[in-house]
Amino acid sequence: MQRYLLELFGTFALVFCGPGAVIMNDNSGGVITHVGIAITFGLIVMAMIYAIGEQSGAHINPAVTLAFWAAGTFPKKEVIPYVISQLTGALLASAALYFLFPSHSTQGATIPLNSNMQAFVLEVILSFILMFVIIKVSTGSKETGTMAGIAIGGVVGLEAMFAGPITGASMNPARSIAPALFSGDLQYLWLYISAPIIGMLMASLFCKLTAEKAV
Repeated sequence: MQRYLLELFGTFALVFCGPGAVIMNDNSGGVITHVGIAITFGLIVMAMIYAIGEQSGAHINPAVTLAFWAAGTFPKKEVIPYVISQLTGALLASAALYFLFPSHSTQGATIPLNSNMQAFVLEVILSFILMFVIIKVSTGSKETGTMAGIAIGGVVGLEAMFAGPITGASMNPARSIAPALFSGDLQYLWLYISAPIIGMLMASLFCKLTAEKAV
């Protein structure tokens, strides 16, 4: 139960700070800026890895949990409780943001700038890169250690920096589901659920195929 509560809180923090930065940037006339939003995403992920990584693993992302399970480093029985905890945390965060900023039209939701196919392919690639780094710097299914926080938070910030204007750089179904539900705009939700899961499962398989064999 402690791990589930920590995953709930970690995902709450991610969604409150990340989409929250988008909302507050719009409300303040762009004071935070796109660069500031990308840095916010990277820093909150880094902070949560340091804060809860030793106990829950700091997945804070249903697609990460599924990819760790596919990699054989996370027990199947824990997948559903983790995903429920993550979605609950995301929904609570979006509820808080909706209470604070009820007039904001998107509630920080991820929306493609151009075509759905372009956004889908980008999200698959972004998620693949992120999960590849997560697996390579994590200990089993736990994102722990100094380098894990810097590397994973850095990749999140980097990808949000260059891809955010095109896709929103979600890479996380929970991050996209909660704001979409509170904004009422669900037409792109399939994209932001399926693409991160596909990309991260592909990364899990790739890491298996390229793992060093014991001599």
